[in-house]
Amino acid sequence: MSKPILATTSLAGCFGCHMSILDIDERILELIELVEFNKSPIDDIKKFTKKCDIGLIEGGCCNSENVHVLKDFRENCKILVSLGECAIMGGLPAMRNGIPIKECLEEAYLNGPTVVGNTTGIIPNDPELPMLLDKVYPCHEVVKIDYHLPGCPPRADLIWEALVALVTGDEMKMPYEVIKFD
Repeated sequence: MSKPILATTSLAGCFGCHMSILDIDERILELIELVEFNKSPIDDIKKFTKKCDIGLIEGGCCNSENVHVLKDFRENCKILVSLGECAIMGGLPAMRNGIPIKECLEEAYLNGPTVVGNTTGIIPNDPELPMLLDKVYPCHEVVKIDYHLPGCPPRADLIWEALVALVTGDEMKMPYEVIKFD
């Protein structure tokens, strides 16, 4: 019997959720026995080579490339999991949501306290650069997401338990402490 196939990606976020995946420590060896990795920074496969059973998405969608990658994951993965607050609610990148894009770009490239050397007053606009969206969108506002694992980042144990449940067909347990912090 073949192993389930797992893919992961990072959109607009800090890559902390992938660090939490690595924080499962020696269980990463058990995970390799349970699943086959496909498109993921963990194995450095850049493009899907086959359909996947599970896709883990960290980060929200702040530009056209993020949307393209997310839609590609939805198309190539049977189950999609939003991993962490950026994927679930937009996270820190969504702090720009109340500020017009023009103001954000001017602050970043023209008027910011650390801007030095841009004497031409040009904001990068090369067609090769992904277009910024009007706001940062959580993943479920772009595609159907099957599960959400909260946290910033989610605890390594939660990721491990969720992956094992998905791979073995067991019920995914979400204890109260995972959802609500007292």
